Amino acid sequence: MSFLISDALAQTAPSAVQPGFEGMLFPLGILIFFYFLFIRPQSKRTKEQKQMLAALGKGAEVVTTGGILGKVAELDDNFVKLEVSDNSFIQVQRHAIANMMPKGTYKTLNSKKTKE
Repeated sequence: MSFLISDALAQTAPSAVQPGFEGMLFPLGILIFFYFLFIRPQSKRTKEQKQMLAALGKGAEVVTTGGILGKVAELDDNFVKLEVSDNSFIQVQRHAIANMMPKGTYKTLNSKKTKE
């Protein structure tokens, strides 16, 4: 039995094998997985949001990112004037519009408020 350090240092290190194409498959697979899981759906949502904002018109019923329901009274390139109740208006940035609601949503909610 040899407990000398020189014997341990004298052993040769295992030769390092350069990874070929097979070694790149796993990282490439992870990148493709992340693309389809995160990047592609986000770009689709962004594209749909831009199309929705481009189709926005006067009289459309929308919900803002803050959850405010209103009817579009006036449009500008950057701002939208929303009617949130009878003769009550707020002005929000155009990109703060989250969703367009079906026609009649605003009217039915306002009629419920007046009945109560």
